[in-house]
Amino acid sequence: MANPEKTAAVAELANSFRESNGAVLTEYRGLTVKQLQELRRSLGENVSYAVAKNTLTKIAAKDAGVDLDTSLLTGPTAIAFITGDPVLAAKGLRDFAKENKPLIIKGGFLDGKSITAAEINKLADLESREVLLAKLAGGMKASLSNAASLFNAPLSQAARVLGALQAKAASDPSILAAGEAPAAPAAEAPAAEEAPVEEAPVAEAAPEAEATAEAAVEASTDAEATEG
Repeated sequence: MANPEKTAAVAELANSFRESNGAVLTEYRGLTVKQLQELRRSLGENVSYAVAKNTLTKIAAKDAGVDLDTSLLTGPTAIAFITGDPVLAAKGLRDFAKENKPLIIKGGFLDGKSITAAEINKLADLESREVLLAKLAGGMKASLSNAASLFNAPLSQAARVLGALQAKAASDPSILAAGEAPAAPAAEAPAAEEAPVEEAPVAEAAPEAEATAEAAVEASTDAEATEG
């Protein structure tokens, strides 16, 4: 009959394997209790670091359907179960191992597949998910800005060319091809010449009005003289 404590331990490990998107097996021999506490704190909330017996770990990994290199299950083993960004977890373990030599990264699994210690170190060299998303967002913004410039530039250039052509055509209509194309410049020319014609009568009307008024005053004066 199976030992209830071992059965419970296997079930707990198997559940940790299932709920994790990755795990790193380490050898912690030589680390003090204080160092282990510091390691757990440095790994953050998305990583749980637990000491496990090799025989139970092997059974739990099999029950959870995890592809784990069982040759790594030698010596005292502690497992870092990762539920967050695996890059941050790999960085935390690597940096701690640099400062605390007794900690040895042996290998593990990521997304259900076995990975080596060298692959974990390469993972630690990558940028975090947050940094990559920020760069992706920045790249998309830059791409949209570049696209807008590409769309706007030809239109502005075309507007400048058409404006210059219209100005040139106003002074020299012959540069345009024969046909109905010069219609727009031709329509604008009479409008410019008619403006003074309409203003001329208005300017001359004032002297005539003044002359008429003077005649009326003289007539009135003559009438008064006659009556006197």
